[in-house]
Amino acid sequence: MQHTPSIGDETGSGWRFKCGVALLVLAIALVLAIPLLATLGVPAATLAAVTGAVFIINKLLLILIIALVGKAGFQQLKNAVASHIPRLGTVGPIGPVRHAIGLAMFWVPLTWSLLEPYIDYFWPGWRPNQWAYQLLGDLIFITGIFVLGGNFWEKVRALFIRTARVVDTASH
Repeated sequence: MQHTPSIGDETGSGWRFKCGVALLVLAIALVLAIPLLATLGVPAATLAAVTGAVFIINKLLLILIIALVGKAGFQQLKNAVASHIPRLGTVGPIGPVRHAIGLAMFWVPLTWSLLEPYIDYFWPGWRPNQWAYQLLGDLIFITGIFVLGGNFWEKVRALFIRTARVVDTASH
């Protein structure tokens, strides 16, 4: 006997949709528990193990959420979450000055973080090991992505598409 989904399951009022929302809240709570454990002074090895477990559990929860709510319910859930997040990317081209600033904000922190282990090895004590500087570098990196604009995401996405081709619209 084949089960036909009821209208309540697709509109967000069914028990499956509510279960999916509860699991999404659980997934978010698990991620938020990691910094809480860090501030409580949990040993680094335990914190690393918990972080790895949360990563795996969240992937499994996502699969379970999709299975519970179905394609239509997942789209509804995704749209509900996305409606609370403001659109931060720009649409359209950005100027050359903004592009240069965005590239600097993107590449300098990324390059610095890649070089940090070598700097610490060859010149111990040269670099201050303070979390505030590392947080500042991360914030500059993330802000640089937004300064580069929405088209930047299309360019990054094209890196992972084998058949993507570059089309320079400025030269036409």
